Amino acid sequence: MAGAGGGRKVRVAVVFGGRSAEHAVSCASAGLILSAIDRDRYEVLPIGIATDGRWVLTSGDPAALALAGGALPTVEAVAASGAEVMPRTGPGSALQVSTPGQVPRDLGEVDLVLPLLHGSYGEDGTLQGLLEMAGTRYAGAGVFASAAGMDKEYMKLIMSARGLPVGRHVVVRDRDWRSGVPERKRVLDEIAELGWPVFVKPARGGSSIGTSRVGGPAELDEAIEAARAHDTKVLVEAAVDGMEVECAVLEGFGGGPPEASVPGQVVIDEGSPFYDFQAKYLAPGTTMRIPAPVPADAAARIRRLACEAFDAISCEGLARVDFFYTSAGEIVVNEINTMPGMTPTSGFPMMWAASGLPLPALIDRIITAALRKRPGPR
Repeated sequence: MAGAGGGRKVRVAVVFGGRSAEHAVSCASAGLILSAIDRDRYEVLPIGIATDGRWVLTSGDPAALALAGGALPTVEAVAASGAEVMPRTGPGSALQVSTPGQVPRDLGEVDLVLPLLHGSYGEDGTLQGLLEMAGTRYAGAGVFASAAGMDKEYMKLIMSARGLPVGRHVVVRDRDWRSGVPERKRVLDEIAELGWPVFVKPARGGSSIGTSRVGGPAELDEAIEAARAHDTKVLVEAAVDGMEVECAVLEGFGGGPPEASVPGQVVIDEGSPFYDFQAKYLAPGTTMRIPAPVPADAAARIRRLACEAFDAISCEGLARVDFFYTSAGEIVVNEINTMPGMTPTSGFPMMWAASGLPLPALIDRIITAALRKRPGPR
């Protein structure tokens, strides 16, 4: 689709919600972005993807999308009655609205989609592929980077191949877990070699949903089954005794190298067993300490490694890279998030604000970088 012309505002479809277990987090991210985006520059079209996969027009009410009072926001709560949206592929692609009893109508061309989706069917390359088929520009990582960033097994393989330091881990595949005693015992023996505790998580999940901290072999089967409820492939990671540090990354200007924010330390609520979903989004005691209390040379290395991780998977637009910093001064890359959380408690916008880029300017930079790209495969 062509960019905005004739002096009109740039038309941005903010797409949020989705079918993954991170639906509520995506809604909260959209709430913050919708409250901060510059309406003088952008015409905003808030589109929700319901948990059953329907695309719907929404009110885009930031207050209704907040993670507040222990309640989790949903697309259904802000959906416009009866109106479904369908992306139409092919030349001159547009979004169509279908209302019962009425002829489908075009919403008009959209200059850019801002896909604030987390997890499967949104952050994993599937939505990105659909948008490329529709010839629609979108912000953030492309198909490959989204898929590689989502799958923690291949993310770690790529990072290791690029020489980045990653933690020890074991992949539990579906066929190994279901194939009987010999294969399952082999996998369990490999996990035991990591030492205890370990963290068990869905290989293609996020927001710590389905993740467990396992203190010994007796708890392992149950933790793997809990992760398998979200993904048939499971990752088991050796615990790293260190500070959790995050660093935000943005695509460089005009094809230049990526830029990293000031790193921040995750300070976990004292009542939380680890940095799980409750601790990330709902616990009152979880905060970010920005800048992270690490030596200057360590902070510089974290920023450099964050940019290297970004480039390793051919990421675009934005990302957040998570690290461990040990008492011995070792830095370990934990993972990269190609569409990081944008909630009021999320590290990505806070780290950029601390680096001199407040949220409206941050949104503008992400949109501007995406508008420079050609539609279609990248």
